[in-house]
Amino acid sequence: MKATATDRRSGSQTIVGLARACHLQPTVAVTAATTALALLAGQRMPGALAVAAAVLAGQCSVGWSNDWFDAGRDDATGQTQKPIVAGLVSAATVRNAALIALAASVPLSLLLGWQATGVHLIAIGSAWAYNGRLKATAWSPLPYAISFGLLPAFITLGLPSHPWPRANVMIATALLGTGVHFINTLGDRDADHATGITGLPQRMTATGALSVGITLLSFAALLVWSLGDRLKMMQNALVLLALGLDVIVLLSVRAARPERAQTWALASTGVCLVLFAVSRPMLTN
Repeated sequence: MKATATDRRSGSQTIVGLARACHLQPTVAVTAATTALALLAGQRMPGALAVAAAVLAGQCSVGWSNDWFDAGRDDATGQTQKPIVAGLVSAATVRNAALIALAASVPLSLLLGWQATGVHLIAIGSAWAYNGRLKATAWSPLPYAISFGLLPAFITLGLPSHPWPRANVMIATALLGTGVHFINTLGDRDADHATGITGLPQRMTATGALSVGITLLSFAALLVWSLGDRLKMMQNALVLLALGLDVIVLLSVRAARPERAQTWALASTGVCLVLFAVSRPMLTN
């Protein structure tokens, strides 16, 4: 029996809904950045592809679990931009996709060895813990620090000699992820408070959360810059651009444009990642 136009449209809506529910932009950004760092660390192409597949599966599982766990709260606060609330995809479909992606991340990570697998599963588990409970507590930044801080370890432990990364590299990525967390809460503060999501940024004033987020992003950029050759003009230009974008984030929030602040914060994060690539820091000792 041939599929009807309605069936095909429903199927395409589900695909679009799943793509949106996985938080596509940060998922692609984290996957691409981690893969690039793997290549910088000396991983050969097959290994880099394994990194990309494992991180993509893990990030999809995190994004889908977030929308699955939040479906009731999103519906209660009229978050019609969310794909489940908009009717593009059902909560059950998103739940199943999250669990399948989580299961797939295990064998994909094992392609890089058990050491890398253990670290990656801790990072994914930390992100799931945030989605499930910690986002509503004062400990909300901790999963971001753990998950982003462990990404360089996943990369280096997947190398043939299984070395741990330099501490400063892990600190830089932890600062980067935690800074983004503080910025990302700015656009949903009212809805978060209405549904009991009172993480550490929500317990602060908007200005306070912004100040912390900007400070962390700025320190991340400066630390990444310090890991490379500080005499290179490109690196100096990029760190100044990252710091300039952080100022724009500040101005956007003060102008009551939190959605623009989030966009500029993502841009600052992207510049920091490019700075990482240009600096070509030694990830291991």
